[in-house]
Amino acid sequence: MAGRGRGTEEGGGMTAGVSERLMFAHTEPTAEAPLSLPELRPPAERPPPGGGALQPAVPTGIVGRIRKQLGRVSLPALRRSVAVAATTELDRGVGFLLVPVFLAAGVIYYFSLSTEPDLYRPLAAAVLMAVCAAISRSRQRTHLVFMASLFCALGFLAAKVETWRMATPMLGSEIQTRLTGRLVIAEAMANGRVRLTIDLISTEHPKLRYAPDRVRLSARRIPPGMTAGSMLTGYAKLLPPTGPVRPDSYDFSFDSYFSGIGGSGFFLGDPKLVAPVDAPFGARFASAIENAREGIADHIRSSIGGPEGEIAAALIVGVRAGIPEAINESMRRTGIYHIISISGLHMALVAGTIMVLLRGAFALFPDFASRRPVKKYAAAIALISIAAYLVISGIVVAAERSFIMLAVMLAAVLFDRAALTMRNLAISAIAVILVSPHEVVGPSFQMSFAATAALVGAYAGFADYRAGKTTAPPAKRSFLGFLSRKLAVGVGGAAVTSLIAGSATLLFAIWHFQRVSPLSLLANLAVMPIVSLIVMPFAVLSALAMPFGFDGPFLFVMGKGLTALIAISAWISERSPVDAVGLISIQSVLLATIALVIATMATTWLRLAAVPFALAALLAIPHVRTPDVLISEDAHLVAMPIGGGELAVNRERSNEFTTDNWKRALKAEDIVPPERFAKDTLDIADPVDLPPGSPFYCTGDLCIGRHPSGAIVALAEGRDSARPACGFADLIVINDATAYNPCWDPRVLVVTKRQLARDGSAAVFFDPQSATARPAVRYAVEEPYRPWHEQRKYTREARGLPPYQKPERTDAKPSQPDQ
Repeated sequence: MAGRGRGTEEGGGMTAGVSERLMFAHTEPTAEAPLSLPELRPPAERPPPGGGALQPAVPTGIVGRIRKQLGRVSLPALRRSVAVAATTELDRGVGFLLVPVFLAAGVIYYFSLSTEPDLYRPLAAAVLMAVCAAISRSRQRTHLVFMASLFCALGFLAAKVETWRMATPMLGSEIQTRLTGRLVIAEAMANGRVRLTIDLISTEHPKLRYAPDRVRLSARRIPPGMTAGSMLTGYAKLLPPTGPVRPDSYDFSFDSYFSGIGGSGFFLGDPKLVAPVDAPFGARFASAIENAREGIADHIRSSIGGPEGEIAAALIVGVRAGIPEAINESMRRTGIYHIISISGLHMALVAGTIMVLLRGAFALFPDFASRRPVKKYAAAIALISIAAYLVISGIVVAAERSFIMLAVMLAAVLFDRAALTMRNLAISAIAVILVSPHEVVGPSFQMSFAATAALVGAYAGFADYRAGKTTAPPAKRSFLGFLSRKLAVGVGGAAVTSLIAGSATLLFAIWHFQRVSPLSLLANLAVMPIVSLIVMPFAVLSALAMPFGFDGPFLFVMGKGLTALIAISAWISERSPVDAVGLISIQSVLLATIALVIATMATTWLRLAAVPFALAALLAIPHVRTPDVLISEDAHLVAMPIGGGELAVNRERSNEFTTDNWKRALKAEDIVPPERFAKDTLDIADPVDLPPGSPFYCTGDLCIGRHPSGAIVALAEGRDSARPACGFADLIVINDATAYNPCWDPRVLVVTKRQLARDGSAAVFFDPQSATARPAVRYAVEEPYRPWHEQRKYTREARGLPPYQKPERTDAKPSQPDQ
C-alpha cells in the first residue's frame, strides 16, 4: 500500500516512486502535441521503461535545463530560470518554512542592541508592517517583503515582551544575611555539596530592601527531612549574578535573568528547617512533582549505584548534578555529551519504544488491529507518555523544546500527515520562539534545530532522488547476506546521520564553546547502538515496571549499558587530540546559518545558492583577532598567552571554569603559574630586560610579565604599588575599586577594579605595528545597561567603595561610675 503523497506502479518486477514535491515541478513550455492514445498491448507484453507512461519531473532534469541556460550566458534566461525556480519554491511552501527564520532574526536583532528599546516601537513597527502587507497583496514581491518584515518585527516584539514580563529582581551587591525561604529544588552534586534553589520569603540582619525572588545556594549538607516545599533558614553569603568570563562569551547574568534567579552564593553554616507556612497551589504542585523526581532518582541511584546510577537518574528524571566531572569532560571531548541532556533523541526513543511495544501488543489481536487505526492509538499513547516524561524530567527548556517538536510530529500521525517534515519542524520552531524567545541566542536552540533541519533536508532530498529512479527489486540473498546487508545499511545510515548533524552544528559549537570533537563520529557510532537498543528502551521498561516493583532487572541491564558507554567514552577521550580550536568570527557563523537555511529549505536548483555562503563562512573563520590579555571582571585573575601553547596567569590557585574557558579561547594547553619572590628581592629597576614571553614574576603587591610582542603587563593590588610601573608598563591592572589612574603617560593603559565592575571582563590587544601605541581594550558589557545588567551599577566596586567591613561586636559593658 502506498504511503501518502507517494505512489507505486508495479509492472514486470519494476517499481517507481513519485515524490509529493515533484508534483509542483515547472517545465519549460513546449509546442502542443497532438492527442494520441497509448497503443494497446497484450497482457503478456512488457512496456519498455518509461515508454508511453507519464514520468515525473526529476530535479536532475531541471538542473540539466538550467545548465543549458547558464551555458548561454544570457542574463534574461537566468532571470527566467530564477523566476521559475522561485515560483516552484513558493508553491512547495517555502514561505511558511521561512517564518521561524524571520522571527528568529527579529529576536537576535533585539538581543544584539546596545540599548533597551521602548515597547511601543516594535509594536508600532509590527502594526505598520501588517497594514503594508495587507495593502500590497496584489503585488506578490512587495507583499513578500512586507511579510518578512512583519515576522521580523513580531520576533523583536516577542523578545521585548518576554524581557518585560520576566523583570527578574537581581541582587545588586555582595552581602551576608540570614534568609528564610521555601526550597524549590535540592540537587546533590558530585563534590559532596548540595545545590539549593530557594524562593525567598524574608531576610534579616540585615534586611534587604531589594531582595531577589529566587536564589541558588550551595550547602555542605541539609537536614534529613528537608524536601522540596520545606521551609528553611540559614545565614548565607549572597553574590550578584556574574557576567561573561570574557567578551563575546556566555553571559551568566542573561541566563539568570530569564531563569528567574536573582542571586547565588553559599550557606555559611548548615540550613535548618522551620515551621511550614501556607503555599499557593502551584508551589505545592511543583513541590510534589519535585519530591517524586527526587524519590525516583534516589531509587535509581541505589539500584544501579556509582556514576552509572547518576547518569541513569539524569536520563530518566533529568537530575544530572551528581555526575562526576571527569565523565562529563570525557563525553564533551568525544562529542557524546548530548546523550546526558534530555533532548529530542531521548524523547524520540521514548516515543519510539512506546509505539513499538504497543504495535507489537496490538498485533497479538489481529482481528482488532485489522479493524482499528492502531497506529493512531499508539501515537496518542506515545504523546501522553512523552508529556509525562517532560513533567517528570523537570520541564527544563531543552526537554520542553524537544517535546514540542515531537508532539507536532505525533499529532501529524494522528491526522494522517507525514510526521518528519520540514513543515512540522517549522511549526515547532515557531512555538519555541514565541514561548521562549531568549532561547534563540543560546547554543541549545541553535544546535538542535540546525542538526534537525540538516537531517530532514538531507533525507528529503535523498527521498526525492530515489522517487525519480526506476529500480529493480533486490536479488535474493542468503540469510547471512541479508543480515550483513542490513548491518552495513544501519552502520552507514548512522555514520551519515552523525556526519550531517555534526557538520551542521560545527561552527555553532566552535562559536559557543571553542571546541570540537575530532573523534565524535567514531564515538557516536560506538555508543548510539548501546543507547538506542539497550539504555533508553530498558529505561522506558524500568519506568513502566517501577510502580509495580519489577524494575530491578531492567535497571540492571540499563546500568550495564551505561558501564559500556562510560568505558567507550573514556577510551576514545584518552586518544582524542586537543579539542580547543580558539575563536572564530561571528560573520562566519551568520554566513553558515544563511547557507544552512538555503540548503535545507530549497528544493530546486536554488539550493546551489548556499555554496557561496558556505565558502564565505569558511573563509571568514580566521578573521578574528585573538586577545593578548584577558582580565576577569573581579580583577583577581589575568591571563596572557606566552607562546608554545602556554597561558601565564597571575595566581597559583585560579578559578578552574574561567581558566578552562580562556585556554580554549586562546588555544593554550598548559597553565603557567606565577613565580613569587620575597618582598624587595625582585629587581624591577629595568623590567625591559625581561625576555618576551616571560610569565608573571610577583613580589609584594606587584606582578610583572612580558607578552611575546614585547609589551609589559603589570598587576598591582593598589595605587601606590602601581605607581612604579608607570615608567615601563604598557598595561597596568589595579585590583582596587578606590584607586584611580596613577600614570600621567597617556600611552599606558590602566584598568581598575571599578572599571571592570561596571563594564565586565576585558580583552586587551597590543598594537603589533607600534611598540609605543596605547593598547586597545574591549569590555564584555556596554553601557547603557540592558535589564539583565542593571544590577552592575549598584555594586560597591562599581561605586568606587572599598569592600564592606562588618562592624565588630563588643560584648564589654560600659564602666559604671563609682557609687
